[in-house]
Amino acid sequence: MLAIVAGVLLFIAFLINAAEISTNDVFTSTNVMLLGLALLALHVAGVGGGLPARRRRR
Repeated sequence: MLAIVAGVLLFIAFLINAAEISTNDVFTSTNVMLLGLALLALHVAGVGGGLPARRRRR
């Protein structure tokens, strides 16, 4: 799930940069790109994976 959100954010950052849309200082293409990369790093690290590991009972 985090990888999908990261992909969307990176695509939005690309569109902002390619269309040369002027935005405020917080919503720049670089900031959106860094947010997407942070989400991608969390996904690769295993955060937000899915079902938690099951514990075996004996």
